[in-house]
This record gives sequence, C-alpha cells and structure tokens, in this order.
Amino acid sequence: MHNVFIVTPSYLIKKKRDFTSGIKQLTTLGFNVINPEFPNVLPSPLEKANQIHNAFADPEIDMILALRGGYSAMKSLPFIDFDLIKRHPKIISGFSDLSALLNPIFERTGMVTLHAPMVINLGTPTVFTLKSLMNAVKGYPEKNLLKGAPCKIYNPGSATGILKGGNLITLTALINTDWEIDTAGSILFLEDVDEQLHEVDRFLSQWILAGKFKGIKALILGDFRGLRSKQVYDILASQMALDFPVVHCPYIGHVANKITLPIGAEVELNTDRKQLVIRSMAFPGGDQ
Repeated sequence: MHNVFIVTPSYLIKKKRDFTSGIKQLTTLGFNVINPEFPNVLPSPLEKANQIHNAFADPEIDMILALRGGYSAMKSLPFIDFDLIKRHPKIISGFSDLSALLNPIFERTGMVTLHAPMVINLGTPTVFTLKSLMNAVKGYPEKNLLKGAPCKIYNPGSATGILKGGNLITLTALINTDWEIDTAGSILFLEDVDEQLHEVDRFLSQWILAGKFKGIKALILGDFRGLRSKQVYDILASQMALDFPVVHCPYIGHVANKITLPIGAEVELNTDRKQLVIRSMAFPGGDQ
C-alpha cells in the first residue's frame, strides 16, 4: 500500500463531491490517503512550497499527488527547496499546470516525476487510465508507454532521449526564466486544452524563435482539445525543418484515456513499431 499525500499547487476543486469521488477511487486502488480532508483555502505560493517540502520530508509518505491543475503552480518555484527534494526522493504526480513543477524537479534533482491524472481526474477514470497509472506506480513493469494507445506518424524514424514536456502554455510561460525547460537531447511531448489556433501558433512560434526545438530528438504531439493535430504539426512544418520524428498520440493531455508518463526517463521512440519504450530512469520508489 502507498501512503498518498494530496498537495494543492494550483487551483482548488470547486465541488466537494468531485474531491470525494477521487479520494474514493484512490482508496479502491489500494492507496492510503493521509489527508482526505476537502481543501477549501488556496495556499499562498510560499505555503504551496512548504506543503510540498513537508510531504517530501515525511518518511511515512510514499507518493505526492496534486489536487488539480488550473494555474499558479509556477508561483511557488522561487520557494522550492530542490536540495530537500533530492534528499527525500519519492513519487510526485500531476499534469497540466503541474508541468511547471514536474520538469524543474527532474532537471534539478535527477528524479523522475509522473505526468499523471490528479484527484480531480480520478472520479470517473477509464480502465486504460487506471491501468497506466498503476503501471507507473509499480515502477513501469510494462516499458512500452504507448501500449494500447493510438499513434499517428507525421515524421517517421527512431530516436532515444530524455522524456520531457507537458502543457504548452504552462511551459511557454517559463521561457527566459530560471526554470525554463532544457529541451536539448529530449524526446519532447506537448499538449494543451481549449486554446484557439492562433494562440497555439503564437506559443509554438515563440518556442521556434527561442530555439527550443533545436537539439530535440523527437516530438510527440498530445491532444490539443478543439484543434486537430495536423493543424499543430503544420504550424511547426511551415516555419522550420523538422529533421526529427514527429508523432501524435491522443492519449496525452486533457483526455479520458490518459497515459502516465515518466518525465526524466530515458526513452526510445520507434515509429515503425509505434512504441515509446523506457530504457532507464531514476524512479523514486514503486514496487520494482
């Protein structure tokens, strides 16, 4: 059994029943939620950081799970003690706005973090989502991250690199800050939700102008709800030479079927086999 601590790095859940159903699902999966009380006060950026610090430092806690995304996780970055996290490695998971924490934590500690469903997503999860989450928590006995997921090939090829990425608008906001994601040598995945085409175009164009696609090994486009993946691909293809594999997997992002991805793992993408396979990782815990 994993002892889970719920943190509130972004927004609050508005409806208590959404929180309760998520906690119930965690219990059904065999997790012991240390703090099952409904959070109704949003912590300050410093309080968010301290909440994370206390969870990492507590030897009784195995896994740290975000309540939900939204916005404001990045505000806690100046207060995060990455050395403390490195001294007490454990699973931390979330996605969307949590991209602002998951990538810097890996880059500054070497510890793999999980791009995974949060409490708000666990009220009515699909079988695929739960299977992928439990595979991750157990240390990834199934190494092919795309198993059972559809995959469309835009640029064929194979590549090995460090898996990084997450929500496009969130990671764009970190460019030219101390916590900007280092994309060199990465297999990069990006997703977003309910953004207009011109807004996604603007974000991706900023990445291009900032040189963020130079040196990446491959690109995985997740779901961009409201847009077609071909529209997203065309934004890139119209502005730069795509000399690396590019694929689309709709099971990455704000979707019902969600792959739990290990940010910081060394992975190999093979478009012929439609596989994304873990080669090595510094996984903090699990049942390996």
